[in-house]
Amino acid sequence: MPAFVPPGVIGHNRSLFARNYAILPPDGMFPSLLPGLRDAQVYYQATPLMGARFAQGTLEVFPGGGTRAPRDDGYEHFFYVQSGSLDFAAGRETASLAPGGFAYVPAGTALSFVNTGAAAARAIWIKRRYVAAPDQAGPGVRFGSRDTTPRSTVDDSGRWRQYLLGTADMAMDFEMNVMGFAPGTHFHCVETHVFEHGLVMLEGQGLQLLDRDWHELWTGDFVWMGSFVPQQFYCTGWEGAAYLLYKDVNRDLEV
Repeated sequence: MPAFVPPGVIGHNRSLFARNYAILPPDGMFPSLLPGLRDAQVYYQATPLMGARFAQGTLEVFPGGGTRAPRDDGYEHFFYVQSGSLDFAAGRETASLAPGGFAYVPAGTALSFVNTGAAAARAIWIKRRYVAAPDQAGPGVRFGSRDTTPRSTVDDSGRWRQYLLGTADMAMDFEMNVMGFAPGTHFHCVETHVFEHGLVMLEGQGLQLLDRDWHELWTGDFVWMGSFVPQQFYCTGWEGAAYLLYKDVNRDLEV
C-alpha cells in the first residue's frame, strides 16, 4: 500500500538548518540504533556535526529495554523524562523517574537505565565533555523532579523559571532550566551572548527570533542556538508556554 502524503506537503515544512541555529520539529526525525542499548533508539537533534559543542537527542526506550550493561563513556549526562518511566542507576545511587523527573550523571560515573513499565518511555538526553575548573571539586550524581523544583518569578509580566541543576554553581559547567511564559509575555530583550542553547518546547507555543527571522514553535520542537545568535521568545496561543533550556556556563574561554 503506498504511503499517504497529505496534499501540499511536498516542499513545505518547518525544519531549518542555518549557520548558527537549527529548528527541528519531531516530524521527519529519524532514529539511531546504538551499540550498548537494547529495544531503544535515539533521535539526535544537536551534535558537533552541526557545529554544536554538545550532543542532545530524544531517547525512546520500549518496555523491557535499556542499557545492556553499565555505561561509562567519559561524558557527563543529563536526562529529563517526558513520558513513561525509567529506572536509573548512577554509581551507587538509583532512582525511578516519572515524567518531569531528571538525572545528572557526572563524567567518570557508570550509568544504566531500564524501562520496567508497560509503555514506551521518552526522555531528553544530553551529553558533553566535562570542563573542570581550577580548585573546584566536580559535581556528584543528582536526581530530581520538575514537580519539586521551586519556581522563581522573573518579574511581574508572567515570566518564571525553574533551575533544575541550580544556578551559579561553579561545580557545574552547564545549567538546565525550565523557562515559563504567560500568554502574551516575552523575553525582555533580544539576547546576544556567548552561551549556547538546546531548547525543547515542553508545552504551549510561541514565536522564536533567531538572527533576523521569527519562527513559530510548537510543543515538541527542538531548537539549537549557537553562540551570539540574536534570539527572543514571545508566547502566543491561549495558554502559557514552557521550554527546557540547556546553557553552557561558569567557564572561561579557550583562545
